[in-house]
Amino acid sequence: MPKILITVFDMEIGGIERSLINMLESFDYENYEVDLFICQHAGDFLSFIPEQVHVLPEQAQYTVFRKSMLSCLKEGHFSAFLIRLASKMLAGWKAKRRKLKEGSGYIQMQLVLKFTSYVLPKIDQEYDLAISYAWPHDIVANNVKAAKKMAWIHTDYSELEIDNEIDLALWNKFDTIASISDACTEAFLKTYPSLQSKIMLIENITSPRFIKQMAEEPLQINEGQEETFSIVSVGRLSYVKGFDMAVQALRLLHDKGLTAIKWYIVGYGGYENQLKSIIAENKLENHFILVGKQMNPYPYMKHCDLYVQPSRYEGKAVTVTEAKILGKPVMITNYPTAGSQIEDGEEGLICELSVEGIAEGIERLYKDVVLRDSLASHCARTDYSNTDELNKIYHTVGHSEPNFVRKEVTV
Repeated sequence: MPKILITVFDMEIGGIERSLINMLESFDYENYEVDLFICQHAGDFLSFIPEQVHVLPEQAQYTVFRKSMLSCLKEGHFSAFLIRLASKMLAGWKAKRRKLKEGSGYIQMQLVLKFTSYVLPKIDQEYDLAISYAWPHDIVANNVKAAKKMAWIHTDYSELEIDNEIDLALWNKFDTIASISDACTEAFLKTYPSLQSKIMLIENITSPRFIKQMAEEPLQINEGQEETFSIVSVGRLSYVKGFDMAVQALRLLHDKGLTAIKWYIVGYGGYENQLKSIIAENKLENHFILVGKQMNPYPYMKHCDLYVQPSRYEGKAVTVTEAKILGKPVMITNYPTAGSQIEDGEEGLICELSVEGIAEGIERLYKDVVLRDSLASHCARTDYSNTDELNKIYHTVGHSEPNFVRKEVTV
């Protein structure tokens, strides 16, 4: 039986981790043995890992990637500390030379991942296929023995300020690079045209059965909420998710008299304090509500009137597909990969990527019940199950053939 290894840093709540759970829920465990290596055994999604998956023991040395230099020093990870120190200085020099507007953060991370992987213990088993599902890709590249190696692209590479030479050398260590959308592939190949032969489109695996089952869990509705028009967004609280624009858009809508609209954000992250300040400045504390970290966002999505993704950029937002699976009308901003996410006017709307664009799109959907119902009906008729995408992984180890066609289903 072919042995497959999948690696990921942790199982905290996030889109990448959620898509991994969906993939693991759909895997063929009768014909494949799957090991999962998690650098740090942390995160609420640990409990969602199917029992058929063999989770490898945590190794303390692999937990250092997100730890501060001081923590590395206190815990005796002296090599990691020295690598962090050297990487910080080298990254600063590289960023200054290239005049990067975002500074040296990404380059420092690249250097840390690269050099730290060299001093970490090897994973002592051999595999037919090793999949680096998310960073640090250096683990599979440098520390795993496998007949074939695959790494995943989850983001829009046109938005990253990184050291491309370091990155290219890393990608060249993989036999296959899995991209979640054509738009992600296009952006990636503009930067790395020499990797054309390695790219394979593998969409985020969705498990409608799992999502619909989770959506049935009870949701505590606040008194009076039934009389409001509720918008839900799910995602990490970060600048790229555009929640600051969402607050300002809601302010515009309330100024127009559409005060029945409430917006719920399910998620957590480092941008929370800034977002709270923006909410307070716009006097929307009772209408723009940060729900916080939720293991199960699906009941919130199921009960909303409209799902909105106000991001500045995305690879391919898992939550948008999940909202469609739950038969919700969807609106997303016109980020670079938006066209690969929804059929505009059929299963959702793509609005201008601006505060005004978000407000105008929501106002249109708020007032046009027929349009909302049409979008929701289209989503309800469409089979978003794409477990056939797994055939592409099986094919990589010499089994099955890639074959996937989205189809309409009758309900």
